[in-house]
Amino acid sequence: MLLGRTANGLYWMFRYIERAENMARLIDAGLRMALTKTSDAPEEWSSVLMSAGVKIGYDNKYNEYNASLVSDFLLRDPGNPSSVMSCVETARSNARMVRTALTREAWESVNETWMILKSTLAQAVPETDLPRVLDQIKRETAIIRGAFHGTMLRNEIFNFARIGTFIERADNTARILDVKYYVLLPSISYVGTTLDNFQWESILRSVSAHRSYRWVYDVEYNPVNIADYLILNSRMPRSLNFCYSNIVDNLKYLASDYGKRHECHDMSESIMIRLENNDIRTIFDNGLHEFLSDLIYQTNSLSSKIAAAYNFD
Repeated sequence: MLLGRTANGLYWMFRYIERAENMARLIDAGLRMALTKTSDAPEEWSSVLMSAGVKIGYDNKYNEYNASLVSDFLLRDPGNPSSVMSCVETARSNARMVRTALTREAWESVNETWMILKSTLAQAVPETDLPRVLDQIKRETAIIRGAFHGTMLRNEIFNFARIGTFIERADNTARILDVKYYVLLPSISYVGTTLDNFQWESILRSVSAHRSYRWVYDVEYNPVNIADYLILNSRMPRSLNFCYSNIVDNLKYLASDYGKRHECHDMSESIMIRLENNDIRTIFDNGLHEFLSDLIYQTNSLSSKIAAAYNFD
C-alpha cells in the first residue's frame, strides 16, 4: 500500500502534466475562434480565461484581452499557477518527490520536458509562433505519457497516475466546450450560422478530434454531433464518458488492491451512469452550460473525495 504522500505526488504529477497540455489546447481553441472575430474580438480571449478558471488573476494584472497578453499569461506567467510553465515545474517537483516510484524513462521524460519548455518559454512567444509552440507542448506531454505507459508496472502507482490524468482531462473537456458558451453569450444571433459551425469545428480541432469525428459521423460538422462526441462517445479518448470510464476502472483496481471501497467509488460510478444513460438532445434541452458547470463541480468534488479516501493530505 502506497503512502498517502506518494499517492498524492503521483496523482498531482499527472494532473499537472495533463493541465499543461490542456492549457495549450485552450489557447489553440482561442486562436481558432479568433479567426472568426468580429468587432467583439476580445470576447474570444475573455472566454478562454473564464473557462480556464484564471480570469480573476488575469484581470488583476491586465485591463484588455488579446492573443499576446492572454497566451503569455497562460503559457509562462509565474504569477499564474495554472500556466503551462508553472504546471510543468510543479509536475517535475512531484516527480522528484516520487522518483523511486517511477521508471528511469518516466522520470527522464518529465525532466527533459521541463528543460525543453523552460528554454522555449524563457521569452514571450510571438503570436505568429504560437501554433508551433502549442504543438511542441502537446508533443512533449505525449512523450511523457508514452514513457509512462511503455515502462510502468500496472499497479496502484499506475492507477493513481491514471486517475489524476482523467480527472484533469474530464475537467478540461468540459471547460473547452464551455468556451463556446461564453463566446456566444454576446451574440446569440450567431447560433446556427456558418460562423457558429466554424467555431464548433474549431473546438474539435483544439482537442485533435476533427479527423476521428468524421470516422464516426459521416456528416458535416454540427453542434449536436460535436457535443455528443465530446461528452457521450465512449471511444473518444477526451470525451467525458471515456474519462469517467477510466476513473471508475482505476478506482475499482484500488478498491480491489486495498480491500475497501470509499465514497469516491460510489460518486464516480453515479456520474458514469448519468453519462451512459443521457442523450445529447436532453442535455441541450436542459442547457449545455448548466450540464457542463455541474460536471465541472462534480469532478472537483470527486477529486476531494479521492484525496480524503487515500490520505493525500
